[in-house]
Amino acid sequence: MSLRLGFDMDGVLADLNQALVREALRLFPDDQEPKAGPSTDAVAAAPGGDVAETTPPSLALTSRQERELWDTVRSTHNFWETLDETEPGIVARLAAIAAERRWDVIFLTSRPSSAGDPVQVQSQRWLQRLGYTLPALYVVSTSRGRIAHALELDVVVDDRPENCLDVAIDSKARAILIWRGAEGGVPASARRLGIGGVPTVAACLDLLIEADTEAPDGLVSRLTKLLRLKSSAPARAGV
Repeated sequence: MSLRLGFDMDGVLADLNQALVREALRLFPDDQEPKAGPSTDAVAAAPGGDVAETTPPSLALTSRQERELWDTVRSTHNFWETLDETEPGIVARLAAIAAERRWDVIFLTSRPSSAGDPVQVQSQRWLQRLGYTLPALYVVSTSRGRIAHALELDVVVDDRPENCLDVAIDSKARAILIWRGAEGGVPASARRLGIGGVPTVAACLDLLIEADTEAPDGLVSRLTKLLRLKSSAPARAGV
């Protein structure tokens, strides 16, 4: 049976953090010196989602400036097609592996609307441009765990600990956390629920390939071992 995988967009595949930093530098060039670079903490999450209208912690913005920044995002024509990848070539690599191994991949996002085409269309075109043909993508607003349950996903890959917790609590799927910050910063609640972290999507794909084998103990047990987790004890982040 093919693996059914759910991949979050912003912070996992798409680098929204860098786009917000660039736009803030353009709008407020004299007010701060932001530190560029993707981070797990780059964008605060809305409940059950991956994007809220807040800014990366590397930016020192007032509330008024935050509103102006997000007003600019919403007014930018097809903003969601302008983002870079978090890791160069990662979308094409995911597409190639999914085709070779016959994985069913579903992309999930809670992006707010911008000017131009619907968020779903913008996001699908972005994936296609980077090498993923005919992507299945859902714009969602409810708990990622409920979505994982409804779609019968085996694994959900996300950069938000709270989304991974939803998956662990509300579904049978295994959550994998993309954690680009310090290893010790992974919330204890995630470790207690057996949510393992990996530093990059590339490392996550390597892990999934290794786990996707004919193993008598099953996928979940295999992933648990590869993530160095114990289902009945606090988990340690890392590969």
